[in-house]
Amino acid sequence: MALDTVMISALVSELRPQLEGARIDKVQQPEREQILLSVRNNGENLRLLINAGAGSGRIALTRQSFENPAEPPMFCMLLRKYLVGARIEKLTQPNWERLLLVDIMSHNELGDSVNLKLAVELMGRSSNLVLVGADGRIIDCLRRMEYGGDAERRMLPGMIYRLPPEQRKPLVFNCDRAQIETVLNASDASKPLDKRLLDGFSGLSPLVCRELAHRAFNDIGCLPDAVEAFLESVRAGEFIPTLLLKDGKPAEFSFMPLKQYGAEYEQQTLDSFCELLDAYYSKRELLERRRRRARELSHSIKTARDRIQRKLVSQHEELERTYGRDEIRKNAELLTANLYRIKRGDSSVTVEDYYTDGCPAVVIKLDPLKTPQQNSAAMFKEYTKLKTAEAHLTALVAEGEKQLDYLNSVLDELDRAETERDLADIRRELFDTGYLKKQKGAKPDKSKKQGPLRFVSSDGFEIYVGRSNSQNDELTTKLARRTDIWLHTKQVHGSHVIISCDGLQPPERTIAEAASIAAYYSQGREGGKTAVDYTMVRFVRKPSGALPGMVLYTDYQTCMAESDEALVELSLIHISEPTRRSYIS
Repeated sequence: MALDTVMISALVSELRPQLEGARIDKVQQPEREQILLSVRNNGENLRLLINAGAGSGRIALTRQSFENPAEPPMFCMLLRKYLVGARIEKLTQPNWERLLLVDIMSHNELGDSVNLKLAVELMGRSSNLVLVGADGRIIDCLRRMEYGGDAERRMLPGMIYRLPPEQRKPLVFNCDRAQIETVLNASDASKPLDKRLLDGFSGLSPLVCRELAHRAFNDIGCLPDAVEAFLESVRAGEFIPTLLLKDGKPAEFSFMPLKQYGAEYEQQTLDSFCELLDAYYSKRELLERRRRRARELSHSIKTARDRIQRKLVSQHEELERTYGRDEIRKNAELLTANLYRIKRGDSSVTVEDYYTDGCPAVVIKLDPLKTPQQNSAAMFKEYTKLKTAEAHLTALVAEGEKQLDYLNSVLDELDRAETERDLADIRRELFDTGYLKKQKGAKPDKSKKQGPLRFVSSDGFEIYVGRSNSQNDELTTKLARRTDIWLHTKQVHGSHVIISCDGLQPPERTIAEAASIAAYYSQGREGGKTAVDYTMVRFVRKPSGALPGMVLYTDYQTCMAESDEALVELSLIHISEPTRRSYIS
């Protein structure tokens, strides 16, 4: 659901004690529609996320990590100019609108105090972030709007900032019992109760209208009681951060428990509304960022993969035709033994097949324009050609299947890539293997290679995970010790996983946790339990000329493991943290 007026009111109540009086230290713009303010208040560092996306508009404190672009956008630079070093004075929600005004005390170039406003408009497709000067004029906004909408609310620098016009419908929070009954009695009786509420009052979202109709048992006589009880709880600030889960995944959120879904959804109460919004939006936004960033690379890889698949189909068909060469050789030998029976110009000859029990008569077709000897020689030549073709095609098919398997592994990497640096590593790998060609005049890639992901097990052993096929190679063949433990999902694309042992035998619990991490960083992430092979690194080798990430291994054991996201998040450690032993200097 989008943030409605009551949800914003609950957020304002929660954010005020944490943000009012806070100093803005840093301004970042990770995505086009996202602004991240790093603030400090009462000795605590906080991060305030403002998202003006059409389907994900919100303002909340967040614990998510974001990757910033190489060069900050112009709007980000403008906000840095006005906001860095400023203080947040007050947060307000004017007239139950779907917007939040942040009053800010800043300083100009001369050091004089300047009052600014940051208007966070959370209105679906019209969501916006507007910086307003002391004179009430727009300094700039995230999304400029010159045409369409209300003529008095054009969002352009230099124009007067005006609040959204009031709706003609009465605001439900200003209504008493008599007004509620009057509006409901005057509404269209042919419409469902939730539609009558939505059409009659402003300040109510469709979700709340459905909930109130459900609580009134869809009885118009009980509806005023349900509305009045709801308004009393809102005025009293009785807000409960509620997350609704379906099949374990966030499906809806609200500021109050919802009864309308019955047992269809699992309801979970969280500690704060900021935590609620992080839980609801973080995963879906991460997946969306992955899809968006990987789209171009994915298209190139799928094009190459489809080309190889078409070539393999053709090669398999040609290979199947070579399997009939023994019949051609037999006919050539039978023909050679019966040359005396053939006259020049014959189109066929009937001979005894002495290779078959009973020597049945067989008919061999001939080329009437060739002599009997030429017909025999042509058949032997065709046999030799098909025999050579089989060896050549077998090698081509094997190479094509390796390339196909490799490209599928790269597509799996793209599905799991989380940052721009992950994509840069994959892009560099594709350049090195020749699947992508560098364009003339393209800027050199200056991004540094990342180290592997690092985890620590419950027993204190470090676990390393490759982020790409090239990194898998480096991790397994160069960085890992021969006595370390190597893990990989069985017959499923995934990352190489190394348990750093320092010559010790890791406990079964560490192996189980590493196997769970291997399952998480593989194609089997969503498939329940996955078979994971593990062995010592000394039993893993990379064949000469093999594509990145491709290895052979022996002397292994197999265990069943299920990907565990909670374990991954809990045991993941940052590269800057001190560790028991590091592969990366």
